[in-house]
Amino acid sequence: MGEQRRLTLAVTGAGGTRMARYVLSALVRDERVGHVDLLVSEAGRTLIAHEFGGAEADDPVERLLGERHAKVAAYDPQDLTAPMVSGSYPTWGMVVVPCALGVVGRIAQGQANTLLERAADVCLKERRELVLCVRETPFNLIHLRNMAQVTEAGAVVYPMIPTYYNVPRTVEDMFEEFTARLMGFVGLGQTDYYAWTGTETQAHRDRSR
Repeated sequence: MGEQRRLTLAVTGAGGTRMARYVLSALVRDERVGHVDLLVSEAGRTLIAHEFGGAEADDPVERLLGERHAKVAAYDPQDLTAPMVSGSYPTWGMVVVPCALGVVGRIAQGQANTLLERAADVCLKERRELVLCVRETPFNLIHLRNMAQVTEAGAVVYPMIPTYYNVPRTVEDMFEEFTARLMGFVGLGQTDYYAWTGTETQAHRDRSR
């Protein structure tokens, strides 16, 4: 199977934290992933409490997965002694989902006042993968310039935009498809159910019956 991947999943205070649940669930199921460091910003904890119920102080792993998991370690958003603040910490990189555009702006400007921002900064300086799944819309000129700047620095802006040609019937269909596409993008492909064959996808064929 080869060496298992260690990576960071971050959640910010943009709406759509349910997507983080799908992505984290996919990561813990994947045998190619050995460990996930979960970073949830203070605003992210507020949004998780709002979208899932419960309190902001609840364990974010339990809120997202329904239980703790041996693969996942969660860190305080203000803990600047956590291992991912150092470039010597071995990790593949970092995925931020959902990613607020304010966070993109602080990353673009090199601010590292929180653990999440510092972890992103380390990914850029170490030339590791940094995938920012932005959710807000519409974009203003500041947003666009910040996204251009982080792209020039080596990050990938990967908006939380669903596809429509697979004829999704439910919100869950959209979550599952975005997760599958994201996992494939970071080299952890899960399924070819949504892959274009030249005429259609299996998802479209099944849903169009």
